[in-house]
Amino acid sequence: MTVFCEGRDYGYELAGVAMLFFRGEKVIPAKEGEEPLDNFILAETNLRPGRASLSVTVEREERTWEASEIVPVSEENPDHDCELHLARMLYQILSEITGITPKWGVLTGIRPVKLVQRRLDQGLSREEVARELREDYLVSQEKLDLAFATQQKEHAILSRNTPDSFSLYISIPFCPSRCLYCSFVSHSIEKTYKLMDQYIDCLCQEIAHTAEVARQAGLRLRTVYFGGGTPTSITAEQLKKLTDCVAEHFDLSEVWEYTIEAGRPDTITREKLQVIRDAGVTRISINPQTFNDDVLRFVGRKHPAQAVVDCYEMARKLGFDNINMDIIAGLPTDTLDSFRHTVERLLELGPENITVHTLSVKRSADLSGEKAVDLSSLTGDVTEMVDYAQRRLMENGYEPYYLYRQRNILDNLENTGYCKPGKEGLYNVYIMDETHTILACGAGGVSKLRDPHGDDIKRLFNFKYPYEYISRFEEILQRKDETLAFYQSHPIDGTKS
Repeated sequence: MTVFCEGRDYGYELAGVAMLFFRGEKVIPAKEGEEPLDNFILAETNLRPGRASLSVTVEREERTWEASEIVPVSEENPDHDCELHLARMLYQILSEITGITPKWGVLTGIRPVKLVQRRLDQGLSREEVARELREDYLVSQEKLDLAFATQQKEHAILSRNTPDSFSLYISIPFCPSRCLYCSFVSHSIEKTYKLMDQYIDCLCQEIAHTAEVARQAGLRLRTVYFGGGTPTSITAEQLKKLTDCVAEHFDLSEVWEYTIEAGRPDTITREKLQVIRDAGVTRISINPQTFNDDVLRFVGRKHPAQAVVDCYEMARKLGFDNINMDIIAGLPTDTLDSFRHTVERLLELGPENITVHTLSVKRSADLSGEKAVDLSSLTGDVTEMVDYAQRRLMENGYEPYYLYRQRNILDNLENTGYCKPGKEGLYNVYIMDETHTILACGAGGVSKLRDPHGDDIKRLFNFKYPYEYISRFEEILQRKDETLAFYQSHPIDGTKS
């Protein structure tokens, strides 16, 4: 389906709204000079001072739907007003056509909680913000409640931030195998084994260099996060080398949280968990994704669900008291009953954090390539899955503390982190809210330098692939040095020379 605009161009945003209804179908803004033929959306805007005449036409399968309105618009931002009105008009037409009513309304951004916080910071009351989201953006009451509950938790976490705070991210972009739904740049251990030692050596050098840069910039480390990939896909000796390097070069005495994604149970051993425990790590992830063995096999997980339970119990015996477990709603071949079983099994185990993801399929994932699955077949029960997880977790004392969305997420839903009181995952909030600087080490890492007293963000990109990271390593160190120049122009104390 193609989106045409006349008068003003809102094609990108309206295509995003249309994609909420036509999952798996290509919806794109029209190219310049292209003419409507069949299966199209036409948005017409006649903007005048203080008001606009708007119309939306949808033609699909030889049927036509139309809507038109004359609406008031502000002088300050008439395009925003027109775009939002057209989005609502299109939403209502497509709801009629498809019978689908996305619960986040016309919101297509990835951080709805940030919008809530921004409005509250502008002085609006909670009732006024709720009314705006409900009436202007068509957000359901259920999602409003979730957004406000999450905002309260996030706000408390963000209030701990200081101008000199930063987080350290360490990338281990290796996995035993690639899961069908995964779009991250990660590499099979079998294919990249010969690079491992050299990669770890370079990574240790970058960690040491980053520590010196952070010290010179006057930054104070608050959270550490080992992600990937699967950090425990490396050996216990390699893992110890990295954790020792972090401890040697960074002051960990004021760190609030230290997380390592243990992730897949087929990479977890008692020896690795002991290394993690001895390093002072305060939080780990052991991720089942589902407790259905058939679904695990279909998505490329080469372990039974019981292996997750065994690793979880082993971690408990070693003294870990803050464990996160991820599950995914909408995995191919999963059912509502199976997903409910997964949620109930998690509640029996009782981890401190449970993160409920909704499947999002990107072009680089195998699900959208040779092994593509009809995305429309993955929807339907997904909303019920997410609703069930939210209800059961909150009934059992878990609270939502961070929330984000992705553009290709099923049923226009969300990913939500839930926790027992006092067990929030701090790094998750800081990376999603872009509240303070993140210094990233390793292949695929993206450092985000945040202005301590403003909204400016500068990104420093590491090379994605391990072989490129190794062969061009000196360039990585040179890029990291840009951190000092950034803090010279954005000083922590707020004074510029």
